[in-house]
Amino acid sequence: MTATTSQMLSDSYDLRGSAILIADAGCDDAGLRAAIDAAGLREIAGGDWNAAVTRIDTSADVILIETSGRDVAQAERVFDNAIAAARAGGAAVLATVPQSMLDDVAGRWFDGALALLCEPGPADRVLALKQLLQRRALRLNDVTRDAEAARLQRLNEEVARIADTLVRLTRGDEPDVGAIALREPPSGYRGPDQGNGHAVDIKAEEIRAVIRARRMRGQFFGDELFADPAWDMLLDLFAAELEGRRVSVSSLCIAAAVPPTTALRWIGGMHDAGLFERHADPDDRRRAYIALSAKGRDQMRAYVATLRKQGLTLV
Repeated sequence: MTATTSQMLSDSYDLRGSAILIADAGCDDAGLRAAIDAAGLREIAGGDWNAAVTRIDTSADVILIETSGRDVAQAERVFDNAIAAARAGGAAVLATVPQSMLDDVAGRWFDGALALLCEPGPADRVLALKQLLQRRALRLNDVTRDAEAARLQRLNEEVARIADTLVRLTRGDEPDVGAIALREPPSGYRGPDQGNGHAVDIKAEEIRAVIRARRMRGQFFGDELFADPAWDMLLDLFAAELEGRRVSVSSLCIAAAVPPTTALRWIGGMHDAGLFERHADPDDRRRAYIALSAKGRDQMRAYVATLRKQGLTLV
């Protein structure tokens, strides 16, 4: 048996999941291929960026796209072609974009057409791939929708915890045991005078002052020590609502004061928890703005009202 024949037989019986990698000239393929290998995938039919602008035809489990953002219009065509190919063949799409492109692809992300990373570390890529493979396996299995939703929620929480821990460890920080496990208060819990929070008079300047104080704290102790992206984003969206201002995905990532990929995970988690909602840009359906949901707005107002009644200060 020749070496070529042996390799062909080996490839045909390789039961690992498959991935196709499509990256533009400004990207480093080495990190992407390392992530593919670490996630237990094999790369097939290496993608050509120029060809992908026209059409992508693959039966891979995952389509990875990485762009430097040099040509946004071209990158968007590649995304749309990958999404079309994924829907036809059942693959998942994982896109890595620079922060400058976040708003251009926000609509596709919220529609669930692609998973999104921004300035990811090695652990972020591997964990995102693992999560996509798990979701795909659940989708392909014949399970009830309720059971699938519950399993996906547990998976999302576990992956988020692992991801945040790994990111912190790679920076030399202590692991964060809190992670992104968003849960409702206990069923019997009711905050003091919670129902009277809606009428409280709150000024945007008050919330902005709290945000400035939180950022100033980081100048003395380091941002990582007090990283709290969920609260930072809630404050930013609350202030923006009081100001009548729209907030883009990229702006909210900056407000979170954590790496962009971590911020995206939190935005997704807060959206799934019903605290954030997406508003499509009427002038450009590809873009999306983030706002507090009615639930998030009511809880913020009730919380501020309760603090005031107790003589406490919002921090």
